[in-house]
Amino acid sequence: MTSSPPPVLPDQRLAAGAARLAVRYRGRFSTETVQRLVADSYAQLAEHAHVRTHLVVLAERFTAERLDALAHVEGGPGVGLPRVLFVCSHNAGRSQMAAALLAHRAQGQAVVSSAGTHPATAVEPVVAQAITEAGAHIANAFPKPLTDEVVQAADIVITMGCGDACPVVPGRRYLDWPVADPEGAPIGVVRIIRDEIDAHITELLDSLPSR
Repeated sequence: MTSSPPPVLPDQRLAAGAARLAVRYRGRFSTETVQRLVADSYAQLAEHAHVRTHLVVLAERFTAERLDALAHVEGGPGVGLPRVLFVCSHNAGRSQMAAALLAHRAQGQAVVSSAGTHPATAVEPVVAQAITEAGAHIANAFPKPLTDEVVQAADIVITMGCGDACPVVPGRRYLDWPVADPEGAPIGVVRIIRDEIDAHITELLDSLPSR
């Protein structure tokens, strides 16, 4: 893999982002590996994007998450924290709410991520409103496709309406939370869904190992 030529990145800003990530992960991943992952992340996000204004920035952030996952799989720093991955179909509603609520309530005691089997173009505004009302943060969240390394890095994979589309990795703990899809729902209904997810979060926190 490392002997083949690195990909030609389609944007100078993307190349600059790859250079930043190569410095950040120097000693763990080669520059070529970082460049390939940046190119792949950009391509996967572009496949579902209607507006590409911020796509370069999102691709860099998505690549960083994937590199962190790869580092964890290889036994990198942060291995001691439980890693929780939420998966739904579009990564625009349920999984985003769950990830934001867990990150808010876990207070650094877990590494939280989310993804979608068929990601949407953006987090639904009414979902963002419901999360903000709960005191959690979602300003920088965006729908991401499900990738192998993120699943492999997770200690707990929680599916939320994605059916059998989520790959199964032996040794991982799998849970399914059958909550309603907030897509197109009014804010009152979304708040009910949010509170139902938050009740699941309480049970999950009680089951996480103490650090």
